[in-house]
Amino acid sequence: MIEIALQKTERLPKPAIPYLVVVLELVAAVLMGLGLVSVGMGGAAWILGGIAAGALVVATLQPLVDQPLQPNRNARKIGQMIIGLAIGLSLHPDTLDRLTTQFALFIGLPLFLMAAGVAIGLLYSRLEQLDILSAILATTPGNIGVMVSIAADYSKSTALVSLVQLIRFTSVILIVPLVANVSMAHPIDVALSVLIQRLFAVSWQDLGISCFMITIAAIAVYLGGKARVPMAAFLCAIGVGLLFDLLPLALPTTTLVDFKLPPLFNLVGQMLLGITIGEYWGISPRLNLATVARSVVPVALMFVGSAIAAGLIKLFTAWNWLTCLLIAAPGGSPEMIWIALTLHQDTAIVTTGHIVRLLAINLSLPLLVSLGCYLETRLSPTATLPTDSIQEI
Repeated sequence: MIEIALQKTERLPKPAIPYLVVVLELVAAVLMGLGLVSVGMGGAAWILGGIAAGALVVATLQPLVDQPLQPNRNARKIGQMIIGLAIGLSLHPDTLDRLTTQFALFIGLPLFLMAAGVAIGLLYSRLEQLDILSAILATTPGNIGVMVSIAADYSKSTALVSLVQLIRFTSVILIVPLVANVSMAHPIDVALSVLIQRLFAVSWQDLGISCFMITIAAIAVYLGGKARVPMAAFLCAIGVGLLFDLLPLALPTTTLVDFKLPPLFNLVGQMLLGITIGEYWGISPRLNLATVARSVVPVALMFVGSAIAAGLIKLFTAWNWLTCLLIAAPGGSPEMIWIALTLHQDTAIVTTGHIVRLLAINLSLPLLVSLGCYLETRLSPTATLPTDSIQEI
């Protein structure tokens, strides 16, 4: 069925191709997600299914169309908005109050991760014979698109920055649930029957309220984008979720309102987050094996740095090890917070940690770029990228 649909894309108008790609990716993600759920990968099944679906569909479709395919940013924004709204609805004011006592820890964590990223970048620049700014952009745990765009603005190696960031992003999403022992065998019929019951146990009233909340979140995201809020699709949606979470406090005490998104919305949001990651893999050309192997080294070092940070957090707090690991994990903020939610960890703590990290890194980017340019001038003024190392991603 997918092959037939792909063959027809040559006769479709160009504006219709991205929509067909998303439909095919969602169908493939559902099938792969069901397979992962059946073996117990509940904590990250739909994100991982989306990654596999995005890579498979884009890699298969690209030779059949006469236009270059690019990662669908709108799909990722929708996924971030849905997941951000669900995360905001899961937070409660009483749990947020106690986090103010750990303010120094939340500030210190991103500073530690950025310092570790700079140190790893210096080592990676020597290993790959790469300019220092490109290496630092590759090893800083920030947004893939932002890091690649900065590399492009300074005429640096967008290819290696993309590769290292993508390996980091994908491996964290894959490894963290495994470390958390999510992958436990379950009977297929039990896992799938529970999933189906949850998906379709939704009243029309809940569906209407959910659509209303998503509409409000979409408006907030649009306004946040106009105001240049970093990751507006995610952060503004969290804010809307918090507002709905606070709404019952303004209602009569006898009124019980629990705003939650139905599981189907959360499932779609997770798949969309995974699909855009997979699309980056799908559009990547054939890579030099030695280059990929060397790119794994800084990613492994980032994992070591995050493990050290998690150990320090555990030393100074009473939080369990898994919560500390999720706070320090160098993955995407929406994905890590959502994994914390599905694993029944302290979502408020993980959310605060990742939002502070996100803001700190974005606000520190001018400083990081200046530092990279300074070190490049002082330490490796003649560093160049090997011409045979990797093609442009």
